Amino acid sequence: MRIDPQLKRPVLANRFGGLSGPAIKPVGIRCVFELYEALSIPIIGVGGISNGADIAEYIMAGASAVQIGTIVYEKGLEAFSSLEHELSSFMKEEGFNNISQMRGIVHEH
Repeated sequence: MRIDPQLKRPVLANRFGGLSGPAIKPVGIRCVFELYEALSIPIIGVGGISNGADIAEYIMAGASAVQIGTIVYEKGLEAFSSLEHELSSFMKEEGFNNISQMRGIVHEH
């Protein structure tokens, strides 16, 4: 819950919202990790993505795709190009040619 001090009322119309942003990322990573070991279907990583390294974490845990939310609210549509650039730079530095090489890699160790 968040309260707007100037308006003296909750920010959200229904008063309460879910947990989102960086605080939820460790839970999201763990869920993707566990689902990857239990299932053989594509998994979408959700929660707390604010940079390319966060995306890499989800993919390495087993995600096939990620959902971007809070960062777009904070930085606007520019967030998409920034995230793509950061992820591409990370992949190049680490020697990954494509996402498939990264997906689930932590399960190999």
